[in-house]
Amino acid sequence: MSNRIRRCPDDLRYTLSLVCPVCGQPSRPAHPARFSPEDRYGDYRRAARRWNTSK
Repeated sequence: MSNRIRRCPDDLRYTLSLVCPVCGQPSRPAHPARFSPEDRYGDYRRAARRWNTSK
């Protein structure tokens, strides 16, 4: 069990476990990653997000 809150992407419930207790799907962190001005891969990540959402 982790000590940070997580969220199930399917039924949008919050949990502390790595697996949703209701649907059994893996949960994801509820908050975005920390911002760092020295992020070397930020440009690549934003470009990949634009490629994946522009369908």
